[in-house]
Amino acid sequence: MTVPGDFPLDCSPSIDADLVRRARDLGPLIEANTAAAELQRRLPESTVAALTEAGLFKLTVPRRYGGHQANFATFLAVNAQLARACGSTAWVSSLINICNWAVGIAPDRVRDDVFGADPDARICGVLAPSGTATRTGDGYTVTGSWGFASGSLHATWATLGVQVTDEDGQIVEFGNVVIPMDTLTIKDTWHVTGMRGTGSNTLIAQDVSVPAHRCIPLAFGTDVPDHHPDEPLYRSSTVPSLAVILTGPQLGLARAALDHTLSTIGKRGISYTFYDQAVQAPSTQFQVAEAAELIDTAALHAFRSATQIDQAAAEGRALDVTERLRVRMDTGYAITRARQAIDLLLDVNGASSFAESNPLQRIWRDSATAARHAIASPTISAEAYGRALLGIQEQMTPVV
Repeated sequence: MTVPGDFPLDCSPSIDADLVRRARDLGPLIEANTAAAELQRRLPESTVAALTEAGLFKLTVPRRYGGHQANFATFLAVNAQLARACGSTAWVSSLINICNWAVGIAPDRVRDDVFGADPDARICGVLAPSGTATRTGDGYTVTGSWGFASGSLHATWATLGVQVTDEDGQIVEFGNVVIPMDTLTIKDTWHVTGMRGTGSNTLIAQDVSVPAHRCIPLAFGTDVPDHHPDEPLYRSSTVPSLAVILTGPQLGLARAALDHTLSTIGKRGISYTFYDQAVQAPSTQFQVAEAAELIDTAALHAFRSATQIDQAAAEGRALDVTERLRVRMDTGYAITRARQAIDLLLDVNGASSFAESNPLQRIWRDSATAARHAIASPTISAEAYGRALLGIQEQMTPVV
């Protein structure tokens, strides 16, 4: 049993098919490592090595440093494909690649420090300004604690949100510091039910010196200056880009649940009925069809937003507030539809879905955990988008 099309390649004509095929080729290895990833609470080194060799941690690294400089439609497609094998792997790939992009938008001096010194550099990050950067001489002294740093166990650098303070301790702006991982401490705090293999631990800095050029001002609701006019990817709108990439793993997880269902549903009946084959039951047919349509709906919204981000960047046009918040709305809506599809497929498969040997229970846990990322909140996103549509100037979130 198959689904029409060639997911995720059929989601957008602008997807780099070669990069998606690389992710597809790694599927058997990554899937074989899922149990180890859950047990170790980090990606196995063989998975990290395979992703590195295939260049899949370099989706957003500038071409001048040996990266792919891929568009966001490709970003979503690659990570959706990875999630068909392992949600944790796709999540780590997504977060490292978006943090690599965050360094890519920085001035050349920062990019040279990171990618010039190591073209295979991997960057993790936390946007929330839960640390301080105090001006001291020619740089900053950084202290703080940042939770949920996905991929930190495999990163060489971090980009971390800070409150920038003057010598008197007064906050003067918000920013991101780009800082080597060997100057940070990783606190083992990631003991969770879903996305267990992401190693999303807490990073701690204590009086770490950071040169001034690696503290980059951050203002929500606006985009950073265009430091690289010949590289459109790095003028993509910031918050919309940070939001939409969260849909890739969810699309892949939902599709994995559908793939599993289609490959196994014909082998069993339905308990306490006269159906010796579940596929003959109208209830099964309706639920599988609805799940497939929900996944298509999620993909249509996610790739619509990715395409809009890519097109606006190519045109050198900043998204307006309503467009930016529609991307957040699309993100929350797509993730909700993907979760609904997974729930329907659990109903189709019954209580056996929750056997430890059944991949559906892992898919369900991973999706449910990742869906709670604050930027993906469907209710907050809907409220913000509704305000914009109604012309209400005052927003209830700075993350626009």
